[in-house]
Amino acid sequence: MMKNIPSVDLSDFLSDDPSRKEKFIQKIGNAYEEIGFVALKGHFLSDELTKKLYQEVKAFFELPVEVKAKYEIEGLAGQRGYTSFGKESAKGKKEGDLKEFWHFGQEIQDGEVLAEKYPDNIIVNEVPNFNSTGMEAYRQLEKTAIYVLRALALYIGVEENFFDKFVTNGNSILRPIHYPPIVDKPKGAVRAAEHGDINLITLLMGASASGLEVKNKQEQWIPVTALPEQLVINVGDMLQRLTNNKLRSTIHRVVNPPKEDWGKSRYSIPFFTHPKSEMNLSCLPECIDQNHPKLYDDITAGAYLNERLKELGLLK
Repeated sequence: MMKNIPSVDLSDFLSDDPSRKEKFIQKIGNAYEEIGFVALKGHFLSDELTKKLYQEVKAFFELPVEVKAKYEIEGLAGQRGYTSFGKESAKGKKEGDLKEFWHFGQEIQDGEVLAEKYPDNIIVNEVPNFNSTGMEAYRQLEKTAIYVLRALALYIGVEENFFDKFVTNGNSILRPIHYPPIVDKPKGAVRAAEHGDINLITLLMGASASGLEVKNKQEQWIPVTALPEQLVINVGDMLQRLTNNKLRSTIHRVVNPPKEDWGKSRYSIPFFTHPKSEMNLSCLPECIDQNHPKLYDDITAGAYLNERLKELGLLK
């Protein structure tokens, strides 16, 4: 039985050796069928950039509440800028999660004109390198995501670059999260209640403290441990839907720490890889057969995202 998530090395996929490449494809594909999570090294986000981003993020969250509040913009459904403590709850939960967060979003490259215009990123004046560092990390994570999706495209039997055109200039989000120290015993709220991610894949930098757990096929919670240089990458609901449940979007949560660690903040920075809104999420014919009948209705990524944001209480 799996006690932890499998580790893979992206440099195998990037190598010129077909057997190393194939080994990576099979290993990540099997992991996503089995548990839905891997720890990945050999990605494009340098240790130096990671360190720099954590410094900028801490500096932002340490700003006074009233300063952060001016970056919480009405009418954006939390798509950009700041979301204050306890605003978001997991699907089906009424308690707000014990966290505050920021959203960096896509800045269109190569002058492509999209059907849906993304809101502008919000510039923080008090932390001068916050935005530039955030967007630099955004680009490296986006690049990593594209290569992981290329491997998965080959695994499910579609053309290697199948996802490129949807993820390039896609609606991806980089979300620095701060889980503040816990003061009183939480009443039913955890740092992040059990949930599945909405998107194609999520890339998470080694968080600054433990707490992430994933539910395996035997319905047991397994703590996710990754080395500082690894990214934890999991399948989201959009990819599960597209592959007709071949690849698993696993339920996960962030539990409250043991009481002796209540006084510590936890920071975590996931990158949610979202495609362009017009991407068709209808189950791929390659993932449908006699033993695996089609499980989902046809829908676009944009319509599916809106449906889910309403469930989370972020869109009215």
